Amino acid sequence: MRRVLVANTKGGSGKTTLATNLAGYLAQLGHKVVLEDIDRQQSSASWLARRPQHVASVFNAEDLGKSALQKADWVITDSPGGLRDKKISDAVTETDLILVPVAPSAFDIGATQDFLSLLAEEKAVRKHKTFVGLVGMRVMPRTKSAERLLTFMDESGFAVLSMLRSSQIYVTAAEEGLSIFELSGSLKEVDIAQWNPVTDWILQNS
Repeated sequence: MRRVLVANTKGGSGKTTLATNLAGYLAQLGHKVVLEDIDRQQSSASWLARRPQHVASVFNAEDLGKSALQKADWVITDSPGGLRDKKISDAVTETDLILVPVAPSAFDIGATQDFLSLLAEEKAVRKHKTFVGLVGMRVMPRTKSAERLLTFMDESGFAVLSMLRSSQIYVTAAEEGLSIFELSGSLKEVDIAQWNPVTDWILQNS
């Protein structure tokens, strides 16, 4: 079993978008995927409730016992924005990979800087037992905010995976309980291409 924690202490950074789309991606590859929603808003759990029966199953951790959970191939945790120091340490120790979504505003970058400083101090991260990857979220290409975000990510010391554009496709997928990988049509091709470095990194570190 491999664990992926999607985390950032800044609320509204795009954690649920990353968690649900990654869960859908891994499920449609044939993996047994469990989605754990520990955020009070329960957005990922709501996505699961909307998920159609004809697509690959993603299991809710709330519905599984400990033994069933351990039989999963992947457990993806959608964490709350208010994750505090002690809980961060516990979460990092228990996970293999951490995805950090970062939106391109000064507020998001500032809050994420503090969070990354905390991660850098964690023993599991320093000993390369837990790997951290950054993903830019809702990015408008060729803008100054996109340039600032990329510079920040490049200077963070962590792996820079991708910059995902602001796209209605994510709204559509969320409403239907799907990942963008499961939507029909060709309009998703640009967005899937932006996801390729993220999914490659996840699978290479599995």
